[in-house]
Amino acid sequence: MADNVDDDSLYRIKEGDYVVLKRGDIFKAVQIQSTKKVIFEKQWFFLDNAVDQLYSSTFEILAGGILQPLKPKDTESSTDSKEAGTDNRNIVDDGKSQKLTRDDIETLKEQGLKGQEIIQQLIENSSTFRDKTEYAQDKYIKKKKKKYENTVTILKPSCRILAMMYHGREPGKICHLRYDTLAQMLTLANIHAGSKVLVFETCAGLVLGSIMERMGGYGSVIQMYPGGGPVRAGVESFGFPAHFHDMLHEFPICHVNALLAGTLDTTAKDPSADSKQSSMSAEEEQNQPEAERQGSPEEQSMETNSGADGRQDPEKEERERRKEARAEEKKVKQEEKRKKLAAAAALLEGMNADGLVIASRFHPCPVLMGLLKFLSPSRPFVVYSQYKEPLIECYTKLKEQGGTVNLRLTDTWLRHYQVLPNRTHPVLLMSGGGGYLLSGTTVATDRSKPAGSLRAEEPAPKRLKLTDTEG
Repeated sequence: MADNVDDDSLYRIKEGDYVVLKRGDIFKAVQIQSTKKVIFEKQWFFLDNAVDQLYSSTFEILAGGILQPLKPKDTESSTDSKEAGTDNRNIVDDGKSQKLTRDDIETLKEQGLKGQEIIQQLIENSSTFRDKTEYAQDKYIKKKKKKYENTVTILKPSCRILAMMYHGREPGKICHLRYDTLAQMLTLANIHAGSKVLVFETCAGLVLGSIMERMGGYGSVIQMYPGGGPVRAGVESFGFPAHFHDMLHEFPICHVNALLAGTLDTTAKDPSADSKQSSMSAEEEQNQPEAERQGSPEEQSMETNSGADGRQDPEKEERERRKEARAEEKKVKQEEKRKKLAAAAALLEGMNADGLVIASRFHPCPVLMGLLKFLSPSRPFVVYSQYKEPLIECYTKLKEQGGTVNLRLTDTWLRHYQVLPNRTHPVLLMSGGGGYLLSGTTVATDRSKPAGSLRAEEPAPKRLKLTDTEG
């Protein structure tokens, strides 16, 4: 019986969970926090009443931002009309067909009428609704539902849902990576539990989180990051348990050459961080006004008096304590960073990674050539780019260098269909392109041959062959 309770708790919303709000085709990732106001689609509400409810439940937003769970029968439309016209030729959109004014609708809202009841009032007070065709009536009802039904659905975060959210709201943050392309990347890279995967991405952590979700908390993920630190905003939205983060490691891409050459010192301080900190301190001191550096006349007189009396200024002692605390905190952070760097370097030194995934706004060729050396033979790799020209260059380099087989450069293609009785057709507005993928498999090379020579049994292709795959 206890097992059933535990299983049921996995599907219920809890305090502190990361969830995804959905209304129509719009998504937003938020965290469940008590008495915290959430703004979604120009409406504000509180998520307190969502706690202990099942995921994928639909709620109605009442006055005061209170959520009320809706039963399945409440979500069904009760505004279907039995009367319908044969065509719309005699209907004129002159704005006079609706008897209810804006003030009347606001009055209905103040009276506490629900969205479906307001829509029913609009239908009854429309002089042209019954003359419209059945298709036009359905379109009218959907339009009014979107405007007057104050409902929101709470979903459990997943790779697909978050990919759709980012692609719909901020596609530039994820390099316009579409969710079907992301699914192909996970398949081509053979992501599974217990493997060791290298990831280089600048997609706000979406690709990294998708790989961690597929691995289920087992194995190792090494994130190769550019700049001062890794970006993992998308990983937080997944709401992984704490043990998922134990498998996650990080390694700066700028130290790859030193690691390959065997000159990386993980015990020394990071000179780039120290130089950056010292330059920032010098710049801040230079930009600080002379009066602030010397202190106010009152502070100077207080310091003089305290020095003369042989007593310390309490404010000065407090500043010194804060300075020492900041220095100690900085020292602890540097020590943690060195430990993480050493742990990631130990994983990379084995040169036995099981997969490589690259999805970045940077040019992928130098990154791919450098990170391929950390893969074991007979291991997959996949590179995503919004444009095909960088991947063509990678394809050519790999063919010249050798050490890889089964190279494929593909263009993902996806088409949405509206499936309804007597009106099934492709959706009029859809994504024009899902980017390009370069995938392949590493093989053991002959060490006696010079680097860059082609294997005899694998001649260089005369032309590239692009394969289109329908999603």
